[in-house]
Amino acid sequence: MKKLSLTLTAALLASALTTGCAPLLIGGAMVGGVTVATDRRTSGMQLEDETIEVKAASRIREQLGDRVHINVNSYNRVVLITGEARNEADHAAVERAVAGVENVSKVLNEAAVTMHSSLSGRSNDVLIKSRVKAQFIDARDLISNAFYVVVERGEVFLMGRVTEREANRATEIARQVSGVKKVVRAFEIISEDELARYAPKKQ
Repeated sequence: MKKLSLTLTAALLASALTTGCAPLLIGGAMVGGVTVATDRRTSGMQLEDETIEVKAASRIREQLGDRVHINVNSYNRVVLITGEARNEADHAAVERAVAGVENVSKVLNEAAVTMHSSLSGRSNDVLIKSRVKAQFIDARDLISNAFYVVVERGEVFLMGRVTEREANRATEIARQVSGVKKVVRAFEIISEDELARYAPKKQ
């Protein structure tokens, strides 16, 4: 069963990396029941974030086509933009397109003004992301699904509703992962009391 799971994962990764006609990527495309149950957003908010991602990606594709390679990830209505735009005008246009999507509360434009990343570079980012998430799972003092991980050009972006203690711990772990060049925190900080009211207990 483990071998089959690894084979399916590799097939999905290969498919995603070789699809040249879809430069825009959105987060939350593969969500399991366990992830939904331990996510610190309400189910309604999770759905809203996915809707924001789809709408934002569609707007960027319609307005800019393949002139940009952009990844869109929304967490609690805060939208993180990563990827590449070839010039400042397109970079700004991407941000305007996302900001105009209904229910977006804030836009974090971390896209770089540079040439599009290579296939090998994107493959490496996927590998780094898997390493970071694995380290979060192994950390007994963290609930891994509380963290939303995005990796672009070796830079790790961390999102989620977490306490200052959790934010610091996750940042420390991510910085030690092989291949990570930089860690950018985009957390919504909550109190320990707020966490205690609804956070699931780690087994």
